[in-house]
Amino acid sequence: MQDERPDQPGYTPSAEAGTPPGTPPGGSPGGSSGAPDGPGKRGKGSWAWGAGLLFLLSKGKGLLLLLLKFGKPLLSMAVTVGAYALIYPWTFALGFVALIFVHEMGHVIAAKRRGLPVSAPYFIPFLGALIMLKRNPKDAETEAAVAIGGPLLGALGALVCFLIGQQTGYEFWYALAYVGFFLNLFNLLPVKPLDGGRIIGAVSRWLWVAGAVIGPFVIWMTHSILFALIWVWFLWQMYRQFFGKKKPHPVFVEGIYEADVDPDLPDWYLSGQNHRRELPFTAYCRMDGQHVAEFRWEPLSFRGEITISQPCTIKSVGIVEVGRPDENGRVRFRVRLEGEAYQSDQYYDVPTRVRWRYGIMYGGLALFLGCMMWFIHEIELTTPR
Repeated sequence: MQDERPDQPGYTPSAEAGTPPGTPPGGSPGGSSGAPDGPGKRGKGSWAWGAGLLFLLSKGKGLLLLLLKFGKPLLSMAVTVGAYALIYPWTFALGFVALIFVHEMGHVIAAKRRGLPVSAPYFIPFLGALIMLKRNPKDAETEAAVAIGGPLLGALGALVCFLIGQQTGYEFWYALAYVGFFLNLFNLLPVKPLDGGRIIGAVSRWLWVAGAVIGPFVIWMTHSILFALIWVWFLWQMYRQFFGKKKPHPVFVEGIYEADVDPDLPDWYLSGQNHRRELPFTAYCRMDGQHVAEFRWEPLSFRGEITISQPCTIKSVGIVEVGRPDENGRVRFRVRLEGEAYQSDQYYDVPTRVRWRYGIMYGGLALFLGCMMWFIHEIELTTPR
């Protein structure tokens, strides 16, 4: 809602806004107009509208792209706040979603530090939030680094709430801190796809057995249907990894490209949208770990590349659809890559000192979160009021 002020266009002064009593709307004491509506005033108004229009034309595209980039995450965040506000006070709902945001930003920062492209956080009411890695980690140590970033920053956010409560004495901050500590401790459970399950992959995969054992107790204590589904999925993934037959997982990646059409090509060469053609390609991995397939379409002297989010054995790269050439002699076409994903046998080969580092960080963080929850519980300030 716009906050109307006397210096904004369209504002009508009133007695409550400071106009002397008896002054007609828009006038001055005595009934005379305080500012004649002459050509100079209209000129200023026209200049302001023109300047505003020029700004939108010059910056509007950037503002629109910014809105498209962050609009969905912000909308999902607002919807989640509204959903929690149906159950809790809106201040607590806002603070709780803010703590989830801090947790997810820990993952984003850790991923950026490791050179992994990542999406903005997306919120799901009553389920939490998630980020999407646009490229898979190259090894278990990288996966653990991204995973532990969330609970680390999330614990810091909850600690800030606790310290504010210590300084102000407001029970609200203690309750918010308690929920924040619980949120991050829950995510440290050694169950994939929770953060804890990804962290201990760099410590010892035998710790996943602990996740399988304590899962039923967590379900019994929390009565969480969501965690029950996560735990069952986790058991299935463990069975497939250690006991099941390793079936190749198909990978499909597509991209749309544009190229100049050679005028010497016969008309029939590009005819039909179902035009299909295998293309020669070269697969390689960049220094930053990004897997790429570079392909060539020789008749059009075109070279392009497809980025792949995970290591895979490429079977083929080919054109699957071709559009009609436009008036500028350019044609759009769709290229499809087909392959089979694989995980390196060295994925979980982590140096011993790195295993110890993540083990100490994991255990120490879990102990800290548990102690903070116990302390707040002892002073009976765990419920928002």
